[in-house]
Amino acid sequence: MKTVISISLGASSQDFDFETSFLGQALRVRRIGTDGSWAKAQKLVQTWRSRADAIGLGLVKDSHGLGAHSEIAREGDRLKRAAGEAPVSTGARLGEIFLEWAVRHTQGELGHYFDNAIVLFFSGLTHHKLAMAMSEYTENLLFADPLLQLGVPKLLTSLDALGLYASGAHYVTEWVPPRLMPDALLKSWGHFVLRRAMQKATVVVAPAHELDAFGIEELAGKTIVTSTVNEARLAYFKECGVNLVVDSSPQLDGHVLSPDLLDAMILAATGKAADQILEDDYLEIVATMDPRPRLLYPNGFKRVNRFAFVIHPLSQEYFKIIKPVEVLSRVSPPLFMDSLEKVMAYAPPFVYSRVEGIRSPSGVEAEGWLISVGGTPREIMSHGPEFTYRRLLDAARMAKRLGAQIMGLGAFTKVVGDAGVTVARRAPLPITTGNSYSASGALWAAHDALLRMDLLPRPKGKERAAFQAMVVGATGAIGAACARMLVRAAEQVTLVSPETAKLLALKESILRETPDAKVVLSAQADTYIAEMDMIVTATSGAGKKVLDIMKVKPGCVITDVARPLDLPPSEVAKRPDVLVIESGEIRLPGEVRMKNIGLPKGLAYACLAETIVLALEGRFENYTVGRAIEWQKVHEIYKLGLKHGMQLAAISGVNGVFSDEDIAKVRELALAARARQDAARKRSGRKPAAARHTAAAAPAAANVVAIEAATRRRRKAASPKAA
Repeated sequence: MKTVISISLGASSQDFDFETSFLGQALRVRRIGTDGSWAKAQKLVQTWRSRADAIGLGLVKDSHGLGAHSEIAREGDRLKRAAGEAPVSTGARLGEIFLEWAVRHTQGELGHYFDNAIVLFFSGLTHHKLAMAMSEYTENLLFADPLLQLGVPKLLTSLDALGLYASGAHYVTEWVPPRLMPDALLKSWGHFVLRRAMQKATVVVAPAHELDAFGIEELAGKTIVTSTVNEARLAYFKECGVNLVVDSSPQLDGHVLSPDLLDAMILAATGKAADQILEDDYLEIVATMDPRPRLLYPNGFKRVNRFAFVIHPLSQEYFKIIKPVEVLSRVSPPLFMDSLEKVMAYAPPFVYSRVEGIRSPSGVEAEGWLISVGGTPREIMSHGPEFTYRRLLDAARMAKRLGAQIMGLGAFTKVVGDAGVTVARRAPLPITTGNSYSASGALWAAHDALLRMDLLPRPKGKERAAFQAMVVGATGAIGAACARMLVRAAEQVTLVSPETAKLLALKESILRETPDAKVVLSAQADTYIAEMDMIVTATSGAGKKVLDIMKVKPGCVITDVARPLDLPPSEVAKRPDVLVIESGEIRLPGEVRMKNIGLPKGLAYACLAETIVLALEGRFENYTVGRAIEWQKVHEIYKLGLKHGMQLAAISGVNGVFSDEDIAKVRELALAARARQDAARKRSGRKPAAARHTAAAAPAAANVVAIEAATRRRRKAASPKAA
């Protein structure tokens, strides 16, 4: 039986001794810790060099990595010389392979796990190859080499900077700088810088024993990439709130094998010298062993994905949140607020709020940042698209530095220019406008409101419900998506837009997808508005009047998707017998913490909710961009929202949340208004509302049939067979 010894500078409390069969050889494997004593380690090497078949030197940095020798590297060389002719290894090559494999395994197993993560390396020189691999997933790399090697309280922030540092390291390691401040103060400063870097990072790459000096403030919520994590170490990480430990070291017979020990076992089993072991040998041995990296969750499964979302003030009133501005607005002429509005449009983006506490029933969590750009809708529309693009791209670069994995565009930032296409093409991270969930939220809210109003007969089975719907702004991104979904549920849908050609193309596209749909087109909402049971307004009118609410049918449900709203409070107040709701509000899962965005606590606009759903799902992709929304995505994001615990918020209007009593009051007023209308028609000899509803639908349906018949005749005449 061959003997393999690992002499480690680590704790002696973690020592073990066992026998095993490895690569066809019987081995006795023993680990001996020296509690950081180089002298004891050297003495043990001299003792075992004639008795062991191979010796591993644990926690000793090898000298083959990027950069020059340090004092620790020279101590390691002395230990290797003390071993004489005995086969000896620090496991550096094998450890490097296992660490890189562990990172790539985690990225594949968990899907996009390291995308745009902020990764702190305690030593980039030691883990240069791992840093190169990590750079495939993120550019947010930090290296603590100057701090931990030289005591300089400075971090390197790129691979290029690490390369420059490495090229000059052999000069500075031999130079003792003049002490401009006491050693204790310099050490405290360096420790403070490292602690701050750890708090900022999402991933920390370091030997497990070097994390003993840190606690819950630095390690909570972190992913640790390391090796040789035993039960005692895992228990400590649990106390510190670590989310995930990626341990590159394999287990054998219940013992975690450090790279140096495993490499020594390979030397003993094969009988080869260290320089005779080639990469192909490692590949063959590792493939035979199949020692998969371990993904350890000290506190149970936990994954936190990160997002950013762009917001902007919807009017001058939003600037008054800042107290000095609010005070000045009361004593200054209106010109002050107009000037402030223009100046703020040029302001750089800034983080308005951190968002935390979002937790899906699946266990995945999301955290993010609300990033504000200063332009109001009026200012955004008064400049060319490139003006807004530049500010959105600045926000995207900020989001990337913060570690966000996807960014959403809110309000008017998503309708400028080509509706996110250019921003998505230029941005350094995936972009979504949130329009798919906005469309889904509009229909979700409208359907719920119709049910609660209880003025329509319930559909039987899969048949369409007996109601008429209208989409105002139907050629817009959200409006078109709402129209495609509504034609599958409503008896008849009227599409309204001043863009005639787009409206014709939209109808043609809808009839290709849903041939039995009944679609009516109109350039003005008021033409058919009196017959509608549901109206969805999805314009980009920026405050322009889009419909006459006085002509709306009593009991109609109007879902206002536009931001700013198409129907201001003054208009809504004119018709207490009409239910006007603000669409898109979603209740987020978990105990959500963020600053006020104009909604009750825990609620979010649907465009923000889409960004969060994609983050929870790990779908870091350009999801909804451009003006053409796929209705399949509208349905998909709805399903994903349900999966992650999204709920339709209590139905809200311009004056806040509607209670059951509020809706009952609207219903009561609507029934009374309808009764008065029917009585007036009866006295004048006209048909009652129900009859007029059917009569109005019939010509519209006849027109659709006539147009479809004419289209078929034209296609038949133009076909090669007809010719």
